[in-house]
Amino acid sequence: MTGLSDLSTTPGGVRVEHTTTEGTFSLDGGTWDVENNVWVVGDDERCVVVDAPHDAAPILELVGERRLTHVLLTHAHDDHVTVVADLLAAHPGAVVALHPDDHVLWEQTHPDLEPGLPLADGDVVQVGDVELVVLHTPGHSPGAVCFHARDLRAVFTGDTLFQGGPGATGRSFSDFGTIVASIREKLLTLPPETVVLAGHGAATTIGAEAPDVEEWIRRGH
Repeated sequence: MTGLSDLSTTPGGVRVEHTTTEGTFSLDGGTWDVENNVWVVGDDERCVVVDAPHDAAPILELVGERRLTHVLLTHAHDDHVTVVADLLAAHPGAVVALHPDDHVLWEQTHPDLEPGLPLADGDVVQVGDVELVVLHTPGHSPGAVCFHARDLRAVFTGDTLFQGGPGATGRSFSDFGTIVASIREKLLTLPPETVVLAGHGAATTIGAEAPDVEEWIRRGH
């Protein structure tokens, strides 16, 4: 099974660490129980957190004594941004990064907090000797992004791509055709051995998911 052991560790010691948190996701008048993945990318001195769901304690434990430089948000659904303020309180120098097209969702959870770094396709966030390249992948939400770490052989896909298919598109601000186009154009062009680390569920690879696009289209989502 694909997992963290399949990832690279760079010569500079940058690695990926993982925890999960549990809580709820609410949108369009419904609420669902969810378990979210949290990914921490860094070396012994500094790190970034990818998404900030539900409970700050296990995330801060994983960060430890390191300097947290960025909270990188794959999108702004409430189950991915719940504890942003708690992380900033513990690490006041950290910068929150979000694509501006997701502000309409962000403001539903954090009306009084402004992200400090607007993300755009092709932007690079440096973590030690690793570049995290921003891929704008709308569909699950307008400002959904993925973060490609070529030197780690990984891509952090949020709710754009999971093991078994694309993220949900049956709610407000989402579109199935758009997410399929995003996956085809931005993700399936990555090397097939790239490990997909999503916002929920198990890891997979680009090569494992690529053959199933037509099946996703036939079943819809």
